[in-house]
Amino acid sequence: MNEPVLLRAQLRDVTFGANVKVVEPVNLYGCTLSDDSFVGPFTEIQQNVLIGKRTRIQSHSFICEGVTIGDDCFIGHGVMFINDLFKEGRPAGDRAKWKTTHIENHVSIGSNATILPVFICEGTVIGAGAVVTRDLTKKGIYAGNPARLVRIL
Repeated sequence: MNEPVLLRAQLRDVTFGANVKVVEPVNLYGCTLSDDSFVGPFTEIQQNVLIGKRTRIQSHSFICEGVTIGDDCFIGHGVMFINDLFKEGRPAGDRAKWKTTHIENHVSIGSNATILPVFICEGTVIGAGAVVTRDLTKKGIYAGNPARLVRIL
């Protein structure tokens, strides 16, 4: 009988600001968590991710390489970020083909939203379960699949 290779959740090469709170188990590597940020359990944050000051990442979220999240943001439970658009019908395999996501300050993203490589402007609210497929440059509330402007803020 074959034995599986067991990999453990870990914290590796993480830059922590002051007063950061992390609830284990988590898998964090090569990322930066700024002052007073929070990361809930069962979360993965990959390398080259920057989490701003006082930003809260709730449980079961996945933040892939190349995401920047501003200060005072809220990322709900189970939010998924994507950096590979599968343009060739399969995983890119080449990091040079991956895209980045930039989220400005004071953005709230509801539980189970999916965020493709986009820009989201300051003060925007993304509804639970929304799928953000394009840049959101107008401050407002967005919901649905694909996410559409519901109300200007």
